[in-house]
Amino acid sequence: MRTFVHFLLPSCTVILLGGGALWMATDGFRAFTEEGARRLYVAENRPAIPLLALEDMNGNQLKLLPKSESSEKVTLVEFIYTSCPTICQTAGSEFARLRNSFSEAGLGELVRMISVSFDPLHDPPAKLREYATNHGADGTIWTIARVNGQDLDIMNRSFGLRVIPDGMGGYQHNAAIHLIDRTGNLSSIFNIDDVSAVSSAVRSKLQ
Repeated sequence: MRTFVHFLLPSCTVILLGGGALWMATDGFRAFTEEGARRLYVAENRPAIPLLALEDMNGNQLKLLPKSESSEKVTLVEFIYTSCPTICQTAGSEFARLRNSFSEAGLGELVRMISVSFDPLHDPPAKLREYATNHGADGTIWTIARVNGQDLDIMNRSFGLRVIPDGMGGYQHNAAIHLIDRTGNLSSIFNIDDVSAVSSAVRSKLQ
């Protein structure tokens, strides 16, 4: 006759195996989402950002912080595609708030802000300029750019980005503000609406 113990033992085994898998998947129960795990990894490891080639809204070439170079500026990066009707527009508004706050505080020469399109095929400079005009990005502090096609995969891997077609011509993707310090390392990731935390972190990095 099977007793409660007979039923309990296999159940315990399943729980232990499941718990072990959960422990690994959540980095020791510290991150319960993929995005949480990404942010935790960045905070603890501060990965270096490799050489990435961009084209800005005026068709000019620029670099997103080669890892071999240090900079006098802290860089804030968000990832967008210009036809996004929802979260990217909100992200643009929050970036504008940050730009205004840095400008008013006299920090404009020490902060570099870039909105990078991960959809270079559909976001030529004309589209980037339209997005820039809609959000007031004139290139002084805040620039709109697109990644060169050959650097798209390495950019996504370097930042841990997840870009998934939504089946309706758009994408689901990470919506966040990424802080790159003066040494070219990705040191923090913030929610797009956490303007106060981003501003405080930038000021801390500039001290």
